[in-house]
Amino acid sequence: MPFNRRQFLQAAAAASLLPGAARAEFPQLEARVARQRLAPEGFPETEIWGFEGMVPGQTLKFRQGDRVQRRFVNKLPQPASIHWHGVRIDNAMDGVPGLTQEAVAPDGTFDYDFVVPDAGTYWYHAHNRSVEQVARGLYGPLIVEEVAAPDVDQDLTLMLDDWRLDPETAQITDDFNNGHDLSHAGRLGNIVTVNGVFDPAFSVGRNQRLRLRLINASNARIYDLDLDGLAGWIVALDGMPLESPLRVTDTFSLAPAQRIDLIVDVLAETTASLVSVERDGTFGLVRFDVNESAARVPRDGIASLPPNPVSEVTQISTAPLHQMVLQGGAMRWLQSAQLGGADLSGRELAQLGRFWALNGIAERPSDPFLDAARGSIHRIAFVNETAFPHAMHLHGHHFRLVLEDGSLGPWRDTVLVERGQTRQVVLVADNPGDWLLHCHMLGHAAAGMMSWFRVT
Repeated sequence: MPFNRRQFLQAAAAASLLPGAARAEFPQLEARVARQRLAPEGFPETEIWGFEGMVPGQTLKFRQGDRVQRRFVNKLPQPASIHWHGVRIDNAMDGVPGLTQEAVAPDGTFDYDFVVPDAGTYWYHAHNRSVEQVARGLYGPLIVEEVAAPDVDQDLTLMLDDWRLDPETAQITDDFNNGHDLSHAGRLGNIVTVNGVFDPAFSVGRNQRLRLRLINASNARIYDLDLDGLAGWIVALDGMPLESPLRVTDTFSLAPAQRIDLIVDVLAETTASLVSVERDGTFGLVRFDVNESAARVPRDGIASLPPNPVSEVTQISTAPLHQMVLQGGAMRWLQSAQLGGADLSGRELAQLGRFWALNGIAERPSDPFLDAARGSIHRIAFVNETAFPHAMHLHGHHFRLVLEDGSLGPWRDTVLVERGQTRQVVLVADNPGDWLLHCHMLGHAAAGMMSWFRVT
């Protein structure tokens, strides 16, 4: 006989009083030190920090609307936490030490319990001492499947990362406080892996249709990507479906923390590739070995993915505009900024490892950048006065880009702001809590590009 509402509430209350040992424990997600081959054959394995001892961590796959429950177990030598990047999550589950929770001490645990409202491609990663912990491998994919999935032959998740390895030992270089990195483009590696593997290959059939979920887990590298032997469409950005699929006709960029979902058809007869276009040439990142024909001809057309239940943006012209000025870094050094409530000179800030500021503040400030009533609509203009690009990420929300002609662009949670550029976004502040806003070039965040906003 099914419970009625009163019986259900009584049972839930009784369960909450049971001792911890009597309750069903969440599945564990353990962060620990391990070894994995990152460099090509002939090099030794690399010591990494990984969820469940591997990088990327296990793929966490759910259906839209599912409840996610994981007990984080920290077996690392540092306190740590998990941020569920891109998920419009309950604030207490967002994983930001000092803002939504305390960092989990070594041998400690924390129970994460939340619902995934949106289908799409997301990821989870460390959010304490991120410039080091993410660079050591503390991340993994979080995939939320649509109720009605697109018609594809294979669904592949591809996590891109660059590693700075000692060329003799293949170990991660321990220079996370490198002042040059912090004040310039960030920590850039000397080897790129996809899913923790150098030069991986997948077996495909000619004329097969693939869904490629691209995730940039790099500390600072911006990838300019292209397709070779593949033809396809961008169907989602940062987990949010495009209203109409966008045909890939040129290179496309993927900044740190951003995701792109592609649906592609295999046209090559022997080998297709996802390639990185760089100043000194084009380099293969992923190889698709074509083994046989799956069909005589490619499929016809492409359909949009079903939209997610985000609050629609309206009346943007009357929404208040808040300016966030990105300042500092090499070649545009800070003259001064606030730190700890005091005005410090650029030299004093540099001695403390702070090279960047947001609106003249070189740390997460005590007061929010924006204090918004729940349901209100706000515009943010990111004004980049620095000599470097920045990937600005908002927690707990997605926003829409405002294009140069004033029209609305796609939904995103991380926007790339090129040097000298101003990018405007608009959001509905509909998720209550205190939310981080920062540059996802993780060294830039550690060196001052950190703020927050409040939804009340």
